[in-house]
Amino acid sequence: MSAAIARTCIKRAAAAATSVAMVVLLTACGGDDTGSDKPKQPQDTSTRTEEGKSQASDPVEDDEGQVLSTIAGKDGIEVIVSSANRESGGFITVKGRVKNGSKQIWAAVGWQGTEQELVSNGASMAGSSLVDQQGKKRYLILRDTDGRCLCTKFEGLQPGSEAPFFAQFPAPPAETTEVDFQIPTMPTATIKISG
Repeated sequence: MSAAIARTCIKRAAAAATSVAMVVLLTACGGDDTGSDKPKQPQDTSTRTEEGKSQASDPVEDDEGQVLSTIAGKDGIEVIVSSANRESGGFITVKGRVKNGSKQIWAAVGWQGTEQELVSNGASMAGSSLVDQQGKKRYLILRDTDGRCLCTKFEGLQPGSEAPFFAQFPAPPAETTEVDFQIPTMPTATIKISG
């Protein structure tokens, strides 16, 4: 990929991230049309801790039983993709679970990608991307206004355990119904988009 194309993709991803942040902000400020004074809860898939780090919440219950793809990596690491939903804000949220079948703590080494701003996110899904083979475009992870990825950050997964994940990307055109989900160090998986 040329540097000009990469810069264009990064600018588009930043613009999309800003749009997502505005949608979440406006949703949080709006009423619920029932006359209630309680604000709506934002439909963000992450929660904030005291330090301001984003952490994944559990996937929506109805997604857990569904399997769009299972990705078997080296050393017993397995990714189960349960959903890839097109959201009204112009983005796609991919959710699932990561299983650590190894005999050591797993820390998502390499998954954060190589871009300097994303490397500073620590162990995360920041290096993942979606590829629209039909449209011949790659969609990089979305970021918030502080440059943090809109994705799961991992603290270290114990042997034999599993953890939920999510990752948000700009949405490809509506006619695109399948994309390749790519995570650094893992094989590529083709997943179907719903919504």
